[in-house]
Amino acid sequence: MKSYKLIFAIVLILTVKNSIAQVANNSNLFIELKKADSLIFNEGFNKCNYTALKKVLHKDLEFFHDQNGTQNLEQFYKSFTNSICSNRNFKPFRKLVNETLKVFPLKNNGEIYGAIQTGKHIFYIKEPNKELYATEQGKFIHTWVLENGQWKVKRIVSYEHKPPTKEYGTKFNANYAYKLFDNDKEIEKLLKKHKIPSIAIGLIKNGSLQQIRTFGNRKSNQPISNNSIYKVASLTKPITAFVVLKLIDEGSWSLDEPVSKYFIDEDIKHSKYLDKLTTRHILSHQSGFPNWRHLTNDKKLSFQFEPGTKWQYSGEGFEYLRKAIEKKIRRPFEVIAQEKLFNPIGMNNTNFYWSNKINEKQYAVEHDENGKPIKHEKYTVANASANLLTTAEDYSKFLVYVLNGAGLSEKNYAQFLKVQAHEKVGIHWSLGMQMLTNLPNNETAFMHTGGDYGTKTIALILKNSKDGLVLFSNSENGMVLWQKIISEYFGEVGEEIVRRNLE
Repeated sequence: MKSYKLIFAIVLILTVKNSIAQVANNSNLFIELKKADSLIFNEGFNKCNYTALKKVLHKDLEFFHDQNGTQNLEQFYKSFTNSICSNRNFKPFRKLVNETLKVFPLKNNGEIYGAIQTGKHIFYIKEPNKELYATEQGKFIHTWVLENGQWKVKRIVSYEHKPPTKEYGTKFNANYAYKLFDNDKEIEKLLKKHKIPSIAIGLIKNGSLQQIRTFGNRKSNQPISNNSIYKVASLTKPITAFVVLKLIDEGSWSLDEPVSKYFIDEDIKHSKYLDKLTTRHILSHQSGFPNWRHLTNDKKLSFQFEPGTKWQYSGEGFEYLRKAIEKKIRRPFEVIAQEKLFNPIGMNNTNFYWSNKINEKQYAVEHDENGKPIKHEKYTVANASANLLTTAEDYSKFLVYVLNGAGLSEKNYAQFLKVQAHEKVGIHWSLGMQMLTNLPNNETAFMHTGGDYGTKTIALILKNSKDGLVLFSNSENGMVLWQKIISEYFGEVGEEIVRRNLE
C-alpha cells in the first residue's frame, strides 16, 4: 500500500502547500486529461468499449479501491469484461461531477511528464423497466504519465465510497432516457430563478423527432404550448441556406458563380471585389461585408476585405443573396421557401414575416432580463438573416430533414458537411451553420444561435449520432438555461460544445 499513501501525499502537497499548481479548466492539459478520463469511464465503464479503454491504461497500472482491494492491469481489465459489462440487464454507469475535477501538473526541469487528476463521481444502475437510480458516490485520484505523446493512467485510487446524497439523486441522462432532468419541477425552478418566462425544447434522437416539451408562459399566466410561435432571430440563416442549397441542387442557382451577375447594390457598384463575391462566400460568412451597414460609421455597405480571404459574420450577406435570387427567379423568397422547404416537410407554422395566417394568441412575447414583457415589432417583409417566426416542432422537423440529407444530391450535401471557413480554434463554418469538429467520441456538431433583445434560441445537431436539440426561449436570460440543457442531453459532447462557445 505504499503507492497508495504516496499518491495521497502528492495530492496533499499540491493542494495545501502549492495550490497554485492547479491548472485552469480551460487549459489544454485539463481538457486533454478530461478526455482521457472519458475513455476510462464514458467509453470503457459506461459503454464497454474495450478498444478505447486499452488506449489509456498503462502496462504497469496499479488500481487501489477502498472496498475491493488492489488490481494490476490484467485484473483491472478483466473486471470490466467479466463483471461490469457481463450483464446488460443490471448495468452500472458512472457520471463525473464536473465542477469537482482538478488537475495538477507534474514537472521535471520545467517539462510536464505527468499529472495528478482528482474529482468526485456518482455511480448508477440501470435495470429493465426501471428508472436509472444512483447507488453510491466516491472520490478518485488518477496519476497520469505522458509517454510518446500519449497520456496513460498509471495509478488509480478510488476511495470514500458511500451512499449518494440527495443532491445527486438520479440526475443522469442515458441515451435511452428522454427526460431532461429528474423531474419537470427542476426546469420550472430554473425558469423562476433566472426570470425566464418559457422554454420550448425539441429532442431529436437517431435522426427522428422524439419529443417536444414546453415549460412556462408565452406571456403572463398564458402557458406555452407545442404550437407557440417564437421569433428566432438568426436561426433564420440555416433555413435560408437550405432553401438556396435546394435551388443549387435543381440547377436554378450556382454555389460559385459571381452573385453580381444578378444583383449589384449601389453602395458597392464600383468595388474591385464586386465580381469575386459568390454564394459560397456568403453562406460561410466570408463575404467581406459587415454584419449590418447601419452599424458602420457611414451607414453604407462596403467590402471590408476580399471575399473568401477570412471569416466575418454578416447578416448583410444573406440579405444580399436573397435580393439576387429574387431578381433572377422573379419570385419572392418566402414563396420559394414555402415551395422548396416548408411545405414538403410540414413546417406549417413557419413564416418569414407577420401575416393574417399567424395566430397572435400563440406568440411567445419577448421578455427583458427582469422578466418584463417587451413590445414586439411585427415585421411585414422577408429578411433572409432574421425575424423568422416558427415553433420548436417545426424547427425540429427542419433539423431532422438536414440530418437525413435534406433531399439533396450526395455532391451538394457533402458541401454542407464540409468545413468552409474558420472562425477560431475549434469552431468552423459550413454552409449556413457553425461547425464544431473533433468533439469527444469523434463527433461533429452543426449549430446556430439566434438572439435579439428578449429572445434567445439555439439549434444543434450531431452528425454521427444523429441526435439534436432545439431550444427556444422568450427571454433575454435564455442562454443561462441552454448550457445546462445541452450538457444534460449530450453529456461530455455537450460540455465540450458549451466550453468552446464560452471561450
